[in-house]
Amino acid sequence: MRQIVVLSGKGGTGKTSVTAALAAVAAAHAHPVPAGRDDAAPPPALVLADCDVDASDLHLLLSPVVRERHDFHSGVVARIDPARCTRCGVCTTACRYGALHAPPCVAREMCEGCGACAHVCPEGAVVLDERHCGEWYVSDTRLGPMVHAALGIGEENSGKLVSMVRTRAREIAEARGADTVLIDGSPGVGCPVIASLAGADTALLVTEPTVSALHDLERVHALTRHFGVRAAVLLNKADIHPGMARHIEAFCHDHALPLLGSLPHSPVFMAAQFAGLSVPEFAPHAEGTLFEGIWRALFTLADATPVA
Repeated sequence: MRQIVVLSGKGGTGKTSVTAALAAVAAAHAHPVPAGRDDAAPPPALVLADCDVDASDLHLLLSPVVRERHDFHSGVVARIDPARCTRCGVCTTACRYGALHAPPCVAREMCEGCGACAHVCPEGAVVLDERHCGEWYVSDTRLGPMVHAALGIGEENSGKLVSMVRTRAREIAEARGADTVLIDGSPGVGCPVIASLAGADTALLVTEPTVSALHDLERVHALTRHFGVRAAVLLNKADIHPGMARHIEAFCHDHALPLLGSLPHSPVFMAAQFAGLSVPEFAPHAEGTLFEGIWRALFTLADATPVA
């Protein structure tokens, strides 16, 4: 099974739009119903995983129908049992994050779950509860099944939620006979990106012709090399700065990175977002045709010999 992850070293490069466009192309070339089995549902072309859980927005383009909803817990948060608390103030003094205040009470958004308050409380009045950080979902979309998630306001993502989303997407792909999991990864190079990338076959690095985007492309490429994941580049908004576009092309050449294509800075991309559609669905005979060759090249790359 192929696991293809779409990444970008920075936010705003068009990663999610590209993911949705590739999914639309894949769905258009989905496997036909087997001969003599008109009643059989064909396997999905792919399963989608939105691993940008800090700011997930793939659902805005795919209008998912949620079939499963699960709570996500990570870490602990302190709670004071008022029946046992004597208001001695020992826990307040021990807290280094300013999370405890008189009488005392816990400011949840400040609590780091370190447990120091529970350790020093002479009455055992501090309870460490599992922290509810958000939810994750299994949904149906017009382009195939999708696993996605949403963190609560101010909650942190260590990569655990990303790993859960990826694991469930792979399970669904195996159960339904899909041969590809397409992952919309997180921007940057932190823990969520590592969780999105580790174990993937191929990474498509979406960039744009700016100084900051080139710098971040260098960082995310170094990450793919560290994990032994083959990578390719897609240059978005290529015409906004031809000089920087040439710099990125040179970087790809110097590092043997396949440049699978260049996309123009077109109002069609934003119009497709407003319509809640991928670009191939919104403009199938215009900008949408650009993704056919990109998907074929990415598909071929994913089936190539693994990186040494």
